[in-house]
Amino acid sequence: MTIEKEKAMTIARVLTEALPYIQRFSGKTLVIKYGGNAMTEDSLKQGFARDITLMKLVGINPVIVHGGGPQIGQLLQRIGKESKFVDGMRVTDSETMDVVEMVLGGLVNKEIVSLINQHGGKAVGLTGKDGGMIRARKLKYVRTAPEMNEPEIIDIGHVGEVTQINVGVINMLVAGGFIPVIAPIGFGDAGESYNINADVVAGKLAAVLGAEKLILLTNTAGVLDKQGKTISTIEASTIEKLIADGTISGGMLPKISFALEAVNNGVQAAHIIDGRVERAVLLELFTDAGVGTLIKP
Repeated sequence: MTIEKEKAMTIARVLTEALPYIQRFSGKTLVIKYGGNAMTEDSLKQGFARDITLMKLVGINPVIVHGGGPQIGQLLQRIGKESKFVDGMRVTDSETMDVVEMVLGGLVNKEIVSLINQHGGKAVGLTGKDGGMIRARKLKYVRTAPEMNEPEIIDIGHVGEVTQINVGVINMLVAGGFIPVIAPIGFGDAGESYNINADVVAGKLAAVLGAEKLILLTNTAGVLDKQGKTISTIEASTIEKLIADGTISGGMLPKISFALEAVNNGVQAAHIIDGRVERAVLLELFTDAGVGTLIKP
């Protein structure tokens, strides 16, 4: 068999494997949280844009929510402002909030939109302030520890929690054939801006939209067992046990929490996948093996 014929046969096998998944998800909404290495390495950025464009072309409706922590940190450093964190959350005073809006709502958002459009998609950039999409309030962060006599209330500035989501503008864009790309910035009752965790926004959007899937791109291979191997599927009912025995711990805990909340609120499945793998979204959606962890009811 010639090399050309082998390549053709491989393509045919790939399409055959992908077809039932394409048929299953056609017309469905998928909310994808885009962050980590996937949005900083050029080859991964290009691959992500192609994948999203392909999904739309085969009838799937992707909705993108993106982060941008490293980019925010870089700009703060350039203007001589120190980045401060409390338990992984960026302390966001008024000056930092201005930078967050500039980076997330401007630089990062428009780069993602431009890349998708370059590959034939029709992306539109938004923040949660557009169309009154994400209403928020100041996050009251309380730290507790065994050695503390009483809980400590910490002011982390313009960091918000979602109180309400209005998906009218998203539905309008999706119906018009567009791909919404959303920066996780919300607004308060007085019009003030809030920086919100992108995983949180993605999970809540998925629930309100009645999405088929929530996909969280991370810098890990998914949820790992105690031998360091990826757990391919987790049922929601077993998550508490995996937390109790230490299988799920550290930085994976909040991601699992957001994914579980989405599944418990009507999202059919959540995926935590390795964004460092090229074409990770397509591999997870359209192949039998996948590249991460599936969380199902």
